[in-house]
Amino acid sequence: MEGKEMKKIAMYWGAGCGGCDVSLLSLHEKILDLLEEAEIVFWPCAMDFKYEDLEKMKDGSIDIAFYNGAIRTEENEEIAKLLRKKSKILVAYGSCATEGCVIGLANLYSREEIFDTVYLKNETTKNEDGIIPSSNDLHLPEFLPHLKTLEQVVKVDAFIPGCPPPKPVLENALEALLQGKTEFGKSVALCDECPRKDSKPEKIEINKFYRWHEKEDNGDCFLAQGIICMGPATRAGCKAECISANIPCTGCMGAVPKVREQGISMLSALASILGDMDEEKEKEIIESLQDVVGTFYKYATAKLLPEGRLKDES
Repeated sequence: MEGKEMKKIAMYWGAGCGGCDVSLLSLHEKILDLLEEAEIVFWPCAMDFKYEDLEKMKDGSIDIAFYNGAIRTEENEEIAKLLRKKSKILVAYGSCATEGCVIGLANLYSREEIFDTVYLKNETTKNEDGIIPSSNDLHLPEFLPHLKTLEQVVKVDAFIPGCPPPKPVLENALEALLQGKTEFGKSVALCDECPRKDSKPEKIEINKFYRWHEKEDNGDCFLAQGIICMGPATRAGCKAECISANIPCTGCMGAVPKVREQGISMLSALASILGDMDEEKEKEIIESLQDVVGTFYKYATAKLLPEGRLKDES
């Protein structure tokens, strides 16, 4: 825009599905407003930028850099450090960058176990010679021993949660960042904006926990039906898009601010619901919980296990 200094912004895609890059398109016509205030100086996914273009930029010359995806290869880590050096504000964009997301569940396994599964023991992989690609044979970035979040590698100034960040979260974050603010978003739990909140009884009684596909949804509060919903431990701001589509919250917005661990927070909420139940019935209900890590730490395993699983060697 004439007479107004344009903000220089950058976007990089690390280890992730690519949904975060696409999520910018959810702004629809508002992306035109963004382009009136900002100039894209680095976005390899969308334009023909090279790493050497980034290397040649002056330190601190990028106003806002958005890093989406986790750190899984040495290339991801190298670009994260380079963007930190070149940027005034570095933003962890999306669940992979902020918490590790679903791919962080790989930290339950060693690098060798992952390679064996992908290249040798996968039913859909034909690899009769048992070849596993390596940087010794090909010029490939090293596949790091464990997946890391962006904050585990460099200093991060702001966080945009979500898998990918929903439109209302993204709009709020961009407006704040363009004004130089690095703190934004709601500080309450998702239950506060849930379209089913009026159906939540004062006292919830659960006889068994169900996975979403195991029980017909009657339209009431998911938790009251015994269907695990992470809403009580998840930050609001997404306008409960999943629940509005009759899908229970899985927690991609992360923990409510000032709550250290989302998984522990949710387990604590469930424990309070079980209350004074007799020990045998309580055990039966707890055993109906399936895939505990995948349910309560679906998006945050990389933060829970930053160096992989600790195995009992005794």
